[in-house]
Order: sequence, then C-alpha cells, then structure tokens
Amino acid sequence: MTIGLTQEHRDLRDAVRAFATRHITEDVLRAAADAGKETLPEYFGGLAEQGLLGLHLPEEAGGAGYGLVELAVVTEELGRAMAPGPFLPTTLASAVLHAGGHRTHLAALAAGTSVGALGLAPGTLALTRAADGTATLTGTSELVVGGHLADVFVLPAADGGRTTWVALPRAAVDTTDLRSHDLTRRSSRVTARSVPVPAADLLDLAPERPRDLAATLFAAEASGIADRCVTTAAGYARVREQFGRPVGQFQGVKHRCARMLAHAEQARACAWDAARAGEPGDAGPEEAALAAAVAGAVSVEAAFVTAKDCIQVLGGIGFTWEHDAHLALRRAQTLRSTLGPTAAWRRRVARLALDGSRRTLGVELPPEAETVRESIRAELRTAAALDGAERRIHLADRGYTAPHLPAPWGKGADPVTQLVIAEELRAARLTPVDMVIGGWVVPTIIAHGDDAQRERFLAPSLRGDLRWCQLFSEPGAGSDLAALTTRAEKVDGGWRITGQKVWTSMARDAHWGVLLARTDTDVPKHQGISYFLLDMTSPGLDIRPLRQITGDAEFNEVFLDDVFVPDDLLVGEPGAGWKLARTTLANERVALSTDSVGSGAETLLEMAAASHGPDDERLTTLGAHVCDAQSGALLGLRTTLRTVSGQQPGAEASIAKLLGVEHQQRVWETCADWEGTAALTGEGPHQDTMWMFLNSRCMSIAGGTTEVQLNIIGERLLGLPRDPEPTPRKG
Repeated sequence: MTIGLTQEHRDLRDAVRAFATRHITEDVLRAAADAGKETLPEYFGGLAEQGLLGLHLPEEAGGAGYGLVELAVVTEELGRAMAPGPFLPTTLASAVLHAGGHRTHLAALAAGTSVGALGLAPGTLALTRAADGTATLTGTSELVVGGHLADVFVLPAADGGRTTWVALPRAAVDTTDLRSHDLTRRSSRVTARSVPVPAADLLDLAPERPRDLAATLFAAEASGIADRCVTTAAGYARVREQFGRPVGQFQGVKHRCARMLAHAEQARACAWDAARAGEPGDAGPEEAALAAAVAGAVSVEAAFVTAKDCIQVLGGIGFTWEHDAHLALRRAQTLRSTLGPTAAWRRRVARLALDGSRRTLGVELPPEAETVRESIRAELRTAAALDGAERRIHLADRGYTAPHLPAPWGKGADPVTQLVIAEELRAARLTPVDMVIGGWVVPTIIAHGDDAQRERFLAPSLRGDLRWCQLFSEPGAGSDLAALTTRAEKVDGGWRITGQKVWTSMARDAHWGVLLARTDTDVPKHQGISYFLLDMTSPGLDIRPLRQITGDAEFNEVFLDDVFVPDDLLVGEPGAGWKLARTTLANERVALSTDSVGSGAETLLEMAAASHGPDDERLTTLGAHVCDAQSGALLGLRTTLRTVSGQQPGAEASIAKLLGVEHQQRVWETCADWEGTAALTGEGPHQDTMWMFLNSRCMSIAGGTTEVQLNIIGERLLGLPRDPEPTPRKG
C-alpha cells in the first residue's frame, strides 16, 4: 500500500523501498539511536543522488519538478523504514521556502549539500522593525526537529500581532542541542541575539501555511510509521504462540490489530488528500487548509495510537530496549508533540468547517469518458421528456437502473462509464428505480438463474414493478449465516420449507423474497444450503412486524409452515446456495459521493453555528466528527479511484464500512448530548435526534456486526489465523 494511487507512484514507492532496504538496515537504525551525538547518515547523499531531496521543487531551483504528492510518497516510505536523519526536516524547510518565494537556499537543500530544519512555535522569537523598515530578530525558539544538523533554519517569529516566517543561516544564530525523545532524529533550540534579517529572508506567505505544510508531511511520515507498526504487530501475532495457539487467533489481539489497520488507512487517506490539496491549482486555500488540518488531526494521532498498540501486541518483547517498537513510538510522539495538540488541530478543523470550508471530492475521468457521454446524454434527453411510469420504463429498458449489469439488463458499463452515467443523471435530474433488495437479487439471477427465471423476474424488477425482500437471517444464525436451520424437503414438483426468518425488511410490502434454506444435513454446513425465490403470498407464510427500539416496525419475523416452492423457483443447483448468496457481494457498483461531511456532521455544524460561539470542548468534539466524516469520504474516493484505474480493491472499503458505522453512532449521540433534555422530549431544534440516535444502534449489527467485521479485517487483510472451530457438543 502507498499514499499514491497511480502506477508512477507505486514505482516510486518501490524504488524508495529498495533503497531503504539496502541502506537503512537494523544496524543503521540502532547505531543512530545509540550514538551520543547525531551525525549525517551515510545514505543521505544517496537520497540527493536519487533526486528525492528536491522532488517537490521546480527544476529552475535544482529540483525535479514534481509535487507534494510525490514527496509524500517518499516521506511515507522513509517513515516506514524509520529513516534516521534530516530528510523530513530538510524537505519541509525547502517546501516552506519555495511557498514563501525564497530561492537562496533551495538548490543546496535539493542537492543535499545543505540541511534544513523548520521550527513550528516561535517561543520568545520576535521581530522588531526600525523606522527605515529593517527587521531584527531576538529570542529563543521552541523545539526545532532536526536542529542538530541544520545549516538553514526556517523559524516563526512574533511580528506586531502576527506571525512572520524567516530564513536564517546557522552562522547567524546560536543553537542548543537538546536531549531528544526521538533518538534517531534529534532536536535543538535556536537563539537569535539581535540578528538583522534582510527583507529577502522574510517569507511572503500566509502565517498558517508553514504549519499546514508541516501537517501534510508529518502526516505522510506518520502513515509510514503506522503501517510499520501494523505490519510488525500482525507479523508477530501470526507466529507467537500462547496457550497452545497463535496469539493472533485470540479475538482481543485480532481486533486490536484490525483497529490498527483502520487507523493506518485513515492516516494514509488524509495524508494523501492534504498533499494533493496542497498542489498549486488543485484546491483553493480554504480547501487546502481544511485538508491539512484534517491530516494534522488524524494521521499523526494514528501513528501514535498504532505505535502504542504495537507494543501491547508484542507484549514483553515490545517493552525491551532491543526491539525497535519504542523507536517508532518515540518518533510518532515527537511528531505529535511538535505539531501541536491533536485537540487544537480538531478545533481548527471545526472553525474552518463552521466558516464554510468543505473538501470537494471528485474523480478526473480519462479522455475516453467523453466518447460515451454524448450518447448517454441523448438517451437521457428522451427520458427527461417523459413522465411517471414511461420515464421509469425508458430508463430501465436502456440499462440505467443498474448500468454495471451486462446487457440487456444493464449497460455493461465499466467503472468510468458508470461515473459518467451518474454525472449525467444528476445533471438531467433523473432518478432511475431504486431496487433496494432487488439490487442484490437481480445480479444473482443473471449469474445463476435459468432463462425462464431471467425472463420472468429481471425486467419487472428493473422497472420497479417487483419489490423484493431477503430471507437470510434467523434467530440462531445472524452473522453466522451458514448456521441457518430452516429446512427444505424435496417433494413432487418442488420443496416444502419450514422454519423462521428474522430481521426481514420490506417483508410486508415485497412481492417476492430470496430465501436460503437447508436442503442437505449430511454435508458440511456451507454445502447443504439452497437458494429459492419465494412468492410472498404463498400459503403457510406468517409475517409478523418486529418492533424496534425506535418504536417503528421496519423489520419483520417470517414464519414458514410447510410452504411449497415449485422446482422452477430454485436458483441454481441444490446445495449451491452459499455460493449464490455470496454473488451479490461481488456485484459492486461504482459510486462516488461528492459530500465530504455527510448529514450527521452537517447537523452538528448547524447546532454549533446556532450556539453563537461554541466553547473549546464542543469545538474539539465537532472537529473530531468532521475529521471522521472526511476521512471516511476519502477512503471511499480512493476505492473509486482504484476501480476506475483497473486496480484491485485495497483495504479502504472494509475500513470505510467499519469506521463509517461508528462515526454515525457517535455523531447522533453527540447531537443528543448537545440538545440535552430537549432531545428527550422532542422539543429540540432537530425533532428526530433521538430517533436517529436509537436507530444508529442497528448500524453496528446489521449486515454483519462490528465484531465480525473486525474478524474479517484481521483474517483476510492481515492474514491472522481464523477463529478456532467450535468444539462439537457431546450427547
């Protein structure tokens, strides 16, 4: 995995990883940690020779002419290697100098003949200006990471009520090398004693821009650290045995590792977005600031959390000096402390969002997208001239209900075409039929049904004339679907089915249902299940509304008492039901939400705005929710971009589902907290707050519980051992 998504970025990652494998060995890391004084690593010149120190700088300044995303890819990879030395301080300093229009030091920094460092807090540094405009710097900075080796310092200073950034050579200031928490990249304080600062060394840029650049590159390195910690912990959990089995088989360990992966993916997505938003012309200054603030709040914290969790998974070995887990923790904590409190970055996110900043999400489609756009527009112009059922049928018969399906039911649309269709439907204000459960059923009938079933069910479903429900879950077989006990016995001309289903939405409104039932009890449980189509008016069906904690009854219990299903309503072969049930999971539509915040977080923003000045506690909470919403949207965007470019899905989709559910639950709990007792009586400004809060509790249960999702992430994405098979009952 890498921050970058293109083939060029993956190639860059591979090249840097190969370099790091050769030059940043365990011995190099240990030597740097154990040294009494930091020295320039031997491999630093090699970074310059590869052009990595000036990757983000223009060619006329001695750089390679790329941008922040490429620099972030390299920074992440060197972060994964825990590279000692001043790569990050130097590239950050040159990025700020370049942003501020300063050219004096760039070529030397890109060539590696000069080392840079950036301070993020002024301490007592202050500029005084004489009547003739000359400026003098006096005072002592806060911590400057990489200060031991720096030849050029970029520092903030108080300047008459604002912050001004200055560039100073080492010879102009005094430095105090400090005992550093990060043993592989050490820090200093810088003291200026009435140092005259030429106008050319006063950087011309917004006061927050250097901190935003720092948040972006710190986030990239943090992503690499988090990935290293996940890999280390999962690798150990796969092989370390306790109580007769690998520790990764214990759910407590497995779920911790899965959570670590979730943090690492969040870190990567936010760092990526901050880097691309920081590119000239990619986004406006408000969007770039928001993306950087989200990265500062999410990514750096994620590295700190995963480093702590890594030590926990490692157990005693992780607490030893000899293991490098503590070096990752030290690096992550130094980034976090230097950048500033996570709570402060969350508050900045909240303030930017309250001021109206939103991250615009979108996909730049390849040129071939335009070759299909006009034909789509022509079909949609005809549809727009129709009304009601005629419009619905026109869209369905031309494949717009489910464009991803093969013709004649869909348009056989590849991912790019699906996105073009979605854009054109929005532009024409046309909404095809939402088949709901039918969207899962139709692909299964296409793939596994016979011609008669396709003829009978597909067109009416796509047109919205048939509504479906799904009869899978049972009281004793929720997440463990293969444990179902509903029985189907073969009789002349069909099957007699007896059992109970639960959590069936739309059962009272559906015309048809898809039903899983056990047709063979003498084979392993996954092999004895069959897939039926059920007429919901069949004799022997008893549908009972199931009232939920909201007071509504959207779900139902369905009792089947000797219900007859004809042979022609069995889909596929007997015993193939498990494979058919999984088919729907493989029929994924490509979709892209352009909303980076979502309705829940927007509700919180409205509540905060109405309070006319929320306090710091509320701002911190609000910022955390906006960060979660935006990181979830970014995970979805990265999934779409992978699909459009023909790549295999990454971890983002699984992580987005896990985090999205929990985000929604936290948002509505916060809404209820902020409304106080008014929410209890429905007298608050949002009368559905308590309904939304109560309803959100099902999100971590429906479609597979959070615990099952964590198991899936641990086992399928991290390769941890599966849970042990249950011991058969005796007697």
